[in-house]
Amino acid sequence: MSTLRLVPGTPDAVLSALSGVLDGSGTPFAPLPPDPADAARVRQAAAPDEPLEDGCAVVLTTSGSSGEPKGVLLSRDALIASATSTHDRLGGPGQWLLPMKPYFVGGLQILTRSVLAGLAPVVMGESFSAAAASMTGPRRYTAMVPTQLARYLETDLDALRSFDAIIIGGAATPPGLKARAAEAGVTAIPAYGMTETGSGCVYAGEPLVGTSIDFDDGRILIKGPTLFSGYRLRPELTAEVLRDGWFRTQDRGQLVDGRLQVIGRLDDVVISGGVNVTLPSVQARLLEHPAVADAVVLGVPDAEWGSRVVAFVVGDAGRDELRDFVAEVLPRTWAPREVVPMSALPMLASGKVDRRRLLEGVR
Repeated sequence: MSTLRLVPGTPDAVLSALSGVLDGSGTPFAPLPPDPADAARVRQAAAPDEPLEDGCAVVLTTSGSSGEPKGVLLSRDALIASATSTHDRLGGPGQWLLPMKPYFVGGLQILTRSVLAGLAPVVMGESFSAAAASMTGPRRYTAMVPTQLARYLETDLDALRSFDAIIIGGAATPPGLKARAAEAGVTAIPAYGMTETGSGCVYAGEPLVGTSIDFDDGRILIKGPTLFSGYRLRPELTAEVLRDGWFRTQDRGQLVDGRLQVIGRLDDVVISGGVNVTLPSVQARLLEHPAVADAVVLGVPDAEWGSRVVAFVVGDAGRDELRDFVAEVLPRTWAPREVVPMSALPMLASGKVDRRRLLEGVR
């Protein structure tokens, strides 16, 4: 078995280590975030002193936005399959701009695509527009999280328009944001995927070539060459989620007009006062309110209700107004019992909302 090498999570260090594993000259590695606490979690999940499972090229640690971080084993073949199928979907290889952290799968795969395309990636500095203007490739691509897209639509619209395609991942893209991008002439493609699927494997609801989608009582199942090999030193957990070649995600979904529609996580349905409440539906409705800039809805343990529905909202609307707004299209029993006003939602480095931090503030 191989040993695992820890490398700094900087673009240059990750690119160098990645180039080595892709051409067969390097050794498996795990990138370390600069934050000491995050680096400690990576060290724990990656377990560099333990023998490494066969076939692993990279160990990435999940963000732990809603649970315990895990070391995800990605093979060289999975990395290449993801990058190749992405280029095929977008219309061919191109030059990539990196505005994301390279120690998460979205950023790492931007570097993988760059290596396979033979074009140096452009690493974003303080200015998105300046980085975009420095690109020289015949086709230009980037990837970002929804919050970045929303920001750049306000501040860097011309730069956004200069890209042949922009992959949006890391979190669900609000319908209003997709509409704004389309109206502005920006080619933004929502992607669904995760570290275990080698980054996005479903673009605009359609699986990439080689990827198959199925369902088990609403649970999304994924099969294909981009899948991870397992969790680092967690064979029991691997056996739970990898069965007969299918990855059993923690998300619920359905096909609508032949396209995958992600409804939410399996744990996004809570029982409040004896009523099943689908939290993503409440959140989606709140985001339709003209005075709400951003929102996330969570279930908080409650001695009286079992779970109480709490909305964390960036905007000017008050609790009663938002409850009435939700109740116009959803059952009033689904309306949030508590609304927490915020100037901004706390985010993890991966671009996902830090749910644990929000819950700590209301318990």
